[in-house]
Amino acid sequence: SPFSANTAQMITVFLLSFCQVEAQHCVWYGECGESVKVPGKKYNCKYTGSPIPLQSEGYDLLTELCPGYDYGNRSLCCNVDQLRTLKGSLQLPLQFLSRCPACFFNLMNLFCELTCSPHQSQFMNATKVDNINVLEVQYYIGQTFSNAMYNACRDVQAPSSNVKALSLLCGKDAKDCNATNWIQYMFNIENGQTPFPIIPIFSDVPVSGYTPMNNKTYACTEGLEDGSGPCSCQDCTKACGPKPVPPPLPPPWTILGIDAMTVIMWISYIAFLLIFIGAVLGAWCYRKRTIMSEYGPILDSNNPLSLNINASCCETLGERFENVLRLIFSSWGSFCVRHPSVVLLGSLILVVASSGGLVYMRITTDPVDLWSAPTSQARQEKDYFDSHFGPFFRTVQLIITSPLQINFTYSPYFGGSDVPFGAVLDKDILHQVLDLQLDIEGLVATYEGQNVTLKDLCLAPLAPYNNNCTILSVLNYFQNSHAVLDHSIGDDFFVYADFHSHFLYCVSAPASLNDTTLLHDPCLGTFGGPVFPWLALGGYDETNYNNATALVITFPLNNYLNDTVKLGKALAWEKEFISFMKNYKNPNLTVAFSAERSIEDELDRESNSDIRTIVISYAIMFIYISLALGHIHSFNRVMVDSKISLGIAGILIVLSSVASSLGIFSYFGIPLTLIVIEVIPFLVLAVGVDNIFIIVQTYQRDERMPQEELHQQIGRILGDVAPSMFLSSFSETVAFFLGALSNMPAVRTFSLFAGLAVFIDFLLQISCFVSLLGLDAKRQEGNRLDIICCVKLPEGQEAKTESFLFRFFKKVYAPFILKEWVRPIIVAVFVGMLSFSIAVVNKVEIGLDQKLSMPDDSYVLDYFKNLTEYLHTGAPVYFVVEDGLNYSSPEGQNVVCGGVGCNNNSLVQQVYAASLISNYTTIAFTPSSWLDDYFDWVKPQSTCCRYYNNTGTFCNASVVNSSCVHCRPMTPSGKQRPEGDDFMRFLPMFLSDNPNVKCGKGGHAAYATAVDLHPNNTGVGATYFMTYHTILKESPDYIDALKMARILAENISQGCSLIYIFLLCSVFYVFYEQYLTIAYDTALNLSVSLASIFVVTTVLLGFELWSAVIVSLTIAMILVNMFGVMWLWNISLNAVSLVNLVMCCGISVEFCSHIVRAFSISVKKNRVERAEEALEVNTFFGITLTKFGGILILALSKSQIFQVFYFRMYLAIVLLGATHGLIFLPVLLSYIGPTVNKAKVFAANQRYAGTERERLLNY
Repeated sequence: SPFSANTAQMITVFLLSFCQVEAQHCVWYGECGESVKVPGKKYNCKYTGSPIPLQSEGYDLLTELCPGYDYGNRSLCCNVDQLRTLKGSLQLPLQFLSRCPACFFNLMNLFCELTCSPHQSQFMNATKVDNINVLEVQYYIGQTFSNAMYNACRDVQAPSSNVKALSLLCGKDAKDCNATNWIQYMFNIENGQTPFPIIPIFSDVPVSGYTPMNNKTYACTEGLEDGSGPCSCQDCTKACGPKPVPPPLPPPWTILGIDAMTVIMWISYIAFLLIFIGAVLGAWCYRKRTIMSEYGPILDSNNPLSLNINASCCETLGERFENVLRLIFSSWGSFCVRHPSVVLLGSLILVVASSGGLVYMRITTDPVDLWSAPTSQARQEKDYFDSHFGPFFRTVQLIITSPLQINFTYSPYFGGSDVPFGAVLDKDILHQVLDLQLDIEGLVATYEGQNVTLKDLCLAPLAPYNNNCTILSVLNYFQNSHAVLDHSIGDDFFVYADFHSHFLYCVSAPASLNDTTLLHDPCLGTFGGPVFPWLALGGYDETNYNNATALVITFPLNNYLNDTVKLGKALAWEKEFISFMKNYKNPNLTVAFSAERSIEDELDRESNSDIRTIVISYAIMFIYISLALGHIHSFNRVMVDSKISLGIAGILIVLSSVASSLGIFSYFGIPLTLIVIEVIPFLVLAVGVDNIFIIVQTYQRDERMPQEELHQQIGRILGDVAPSMFLSSFSETVAFFLGALSNMPAVRTFSLFAGLAVFIDFLLQISCFVSLLGLDAKRQEGNRLDIICCVKLPEGQEAKTESFLFRFFKKVYAPFILKEWVRPIIVAVFVGMLSFSIAVVNKVEIGLDQKLSMPDDSYVLDYFKNLTEYLHTGAPVYFVVEDGLNYSSPEGQNVVCGGVGCNNNSLVQQVYAASLISNYTTIAFTPSSWLDDYFDWVKPQSTCCRYYNNTGTFCNASVVNSSCVHCRPMTPSGKQRPEGDDFMRFLPMFLSDNPNVKCGKGGHAAYATAVDLHPNNTGVGATYFMTYHTILKESPDYIDALKMARILAENISQGCSLIYIFLLCSVFYVFYEQYLTIAYDTALNLSVSLASIFVVTTVLLGFELWSAVIVSLTIAMILVNMFGVMWLWNISLNAVSLVNLVMCCGISVEFCSHIVRAFSISVKKNRVERAEEALEVNTFFGITLTKFGGILILALSKSQIFQVFYFRMYLAIVLLGATHGLIFLPVLLSYIGPTVNKAKVFAANQRYAGTERERLLNY
């Protein structure tokens, strides 16, 4: 932050005595008595004689200050003492306004004429004098001159403050400053600097016999006679050309005033319906005339072994591949049942070995690691910034409002309109807030037995000279003191000045060391820097800070990159702060607060509270699985026919696969994330349960063939169903592993863990679970009780019957949805859903509302709410110039700086131009520029840059010592910018200089961390130039800010080949960078997943290309419909929802692949009957019913992110998957399903010859 002093200090005015005398006479000469009202200042001596030649010792001073009088015998109305006083008084204006030579020349003209002009009596009138002193004077100034002087200075910037210089020199905000009130302020005795009143009278025509001073002025666009160039664009709007105009926003894409996507999809949908209905009617008429089976070419007799086979090469290859899979899985299933101990023991050893990696498990909770890849641009920028300038400060912040309705009005004693004040600026409220602030300053935490206080951690920019902590609070205008807050000047009848007047002054000149009221209290904070009102106040309109409805108190704490002890102390103090604030009660104050650790703490708390919800959710699913696997025929055989132990074993297998996946990746040092822990068990349970139900229910419905043993039966069943399980599991595994190519850490980590867990789950199911199924079948056949296996029932045999739900699907549901008139309705409804989803897919919001990541009872939610409602300034943004630019050369300086002689497309100039259209660029202010302030600081006219001539060490401007000499000579070359060795010689002095009354440009406070010097100060490395974003409230605001800042940085880099600029804004760029490409990432991830599913399905379905197309098409429809649900349910697209979409892609395979494979191997006579048979292998019992119980519990979670991204999205995934898999897909297959594979039919006939299935085939 910049540090400056008040205008009043900048200018000490020297009055002239006046008697009305003829022209060419003085009204004063020399300095006399001490000023009564301003101690330390002197009156000028009354003198009405002719001008007196200046003593020779003052020639250099005259040349420096008033070169216009440096001619002849230099007869003037001032002596050397007055010139010295003039120089001292103009130090701060020099430091701030000399950036624009024309501005400073005009200002010097004003004061040179006032102090030394030999024609004083023409435009000055001493209205009050005593025996020797001038006590009051009137100064007649040309209106033209004063306007020209103001116009030349109005745009000059104060780089370290991100504000205009006149805000620091006019006693009010620059926008309220004009030619008249600026000069009146400089001459006002109330500013505490002017020794007696100077009354300016503005006129361009003679008044009362006086001719106003109307000397020649220079516009800011003009160069001076001494060779100084015109002011830069940044300091002179007229030098800029036309103001940049933001490009117009692209108009919304509409057709006839309606959203174009909506119109297009309506037209497409209607066109589809017309074509589809026409095709259905045409096909129906054709079938009425010609009844023909699709098996016509195959079966020419009732003997299934008598076939006309014209199977294509591809069909034959597919049948052979299918047969190989069947034989492999059959043999493996038989082996698992015959040798359960070997399989179970081997599996247990492998699971334990894999899970052993959990001892090395690391859970990533650092938000930066969760959301930003180490190779991403924003992450690399942050790492570069941290390594060169240190990590960002830790922020502890309070936003304070009051429930009281006590608005009041302040009436200034010295005139002016009434000023309304809000409740939070009531003095009693301010006292209470100050008590709270002082209590926080006094908090003591304990870390490893040591006491930790705020002073141990806080940012103290002027340390070791000033160890006060930086506290950005309106109370710092009152030096954090109750006594200063109560300070007032008045009598028994009136209050002339109090906290109201001081506040109003300080919000317009926060860097002032002395306000212009009678209080003369400083505004500068106790830490040595200004507190800008837009950082300490909230809820005001425009710049009417008196209307503020919120106070903002910010404690910046030092952050530590690799120092765990200091970081631990900071965390301990923040924990103490949070505990204190949670227990703080005050009926007059409503306090929202946050510390740097708050979000991470709340995420941890949320995770712990969600464990209960997750456990209940899984428990419900486990209970359902254990009960639903059993096929109970009678109450007497409940414990025999139940499959509780088998269900528990299946669940343990699911958990083992998750543990193995986590363990294997933990061996490789890949950390887990909360998303992995919360989502993967859910995913693997979905996939695993489905496979368990398929195996068990197929076994329950199967009749053992004559002379077939149990191990052969289970082997045969596994041969039938395992290829389908392998198809779905392998498709999901490949899809997930390809999803790991994502740059988003959360998505990549999830995809890796999920892919491996699904595949391990499949391996355990076809080994462990098959062995356990064999053991359970033997138990059941032996009439032994489930769980209590040693107890055996004496009588009864298992009867093979079909369950109610299975009969319902087979006898009622399947025939109904495949009726002639129902199928077109289903297609129309689902295509309508698809059309709607496509129409809104581009309207799904991108981003993540940070409020959703917090528990719904979190204190941080109040803070986020107030942050959005009250704050007026966005996050800081740093434009970083990498190491390599030669700042010692004019070329290197000109591509960065913003003052006279700098390039029009320099870094500072381009950021300044961007700030002019802040609504578009989101850049709020001109950047603080250490280089421009350094140039002002090092000027020989300034008292800032001095050194001891005997030691060469730096001599601060406040030091009075004859051995201190100016850094640079008062020569034409000395007045130029420092170059070469001079540049580096004085730069370290600038960066160590604290601002003070005599030099407001010291760079220690504002720029100590902004310049990374090479070892031994041999050169300048990386540097940054800081400004602020406009207020950012929602995710789209942050994303847009990042996008615009990137564009600006790119423009700066392209504008100059000498530098490479990158930028960094606080830490939010790291989080929001993902959203710049998330639409592309989502499309790529889902497309790659779909493509992999298509390839795997093609191969594993026996090279049936059309079947793979249908599977991929149905999954694509589910995914597109998910976007429709996201739009309807206000679910934004971000890393969490992308993980869910990738998971949806995997789970959708379960809903589709089993049915398509069952359809492809069915040997029924037409597509409708094949679709009916395929529905017998449905996912309703497994994945659908299992998930419903678990998902409904998630709605009870306190976590908003769970409610939105898990409950809503999981529910949508299951509903859309179930409806597409169980309703739409069978209907689609009945219309355009693949034709029968002739080779598979022939193989089936041979395989089932002489069995029960031969009768079914012939039928």
